[in-house]
Amino acid sequence: MADETTSIAPRDPAAPPTPGAATPHAVTAAPGYQVRRLYQAYLSVWMRAVDPTLTGPQFAVLTAVDTTPGRDQRSMASAVSLDTSTMADVARRLEGRGLIVRRADATDGRRKLLFLTEEGERTLGEARERSRRLDERLLAPFEGAQPPDVMELLTSLADYWESLAEDS
Repeated sequence: MADETTSIAPRDPAAPPTPGAATPHAVTAAPGYQVRRLYQAYLSVWMRAVDPTLTGPQFAVLTAVDTTPGRDQRSMASAVSLDTSTMADVARRLEGRGLIVRRADATDGRRKLLFLTEEGERTLGEARERSRRLDERLLAPFEGAQPPDVMELLTSLADYWESLAEDS
């Protein structure tokens, strides 16, 4: 079976790329391709609407630290679906920006406990409001559907795909 492509006229090289132009059907029909497109678009919108320097994973860590201050870095990584090496990098960056402090656990010096700084609380508060507004914009096309239905679908897919990754 041959791949189907979109027929297009020659494009002006200075013009912005047209989404989906000349993309083979075999590519566009792949769930992973669509997920990557969603994620790339999300990153772009996040940078403009929420914060150009605070990444989604950093925001997730700040939120988790705010919710459960003093939790160790390893369990925090699990709580926000980051591997431990990525979590260590995110924590170092947040600490370098003065948004969190990492303290050695009194009973086990190898464990790093995470706490927000005053600057971290301020940054999180500002980003949280912008993030909430972004979430509303992202789900706006589904106004006829219940947003929890969309979130249930996304969560179900994420849970299932994570289970596949763990089984690999």
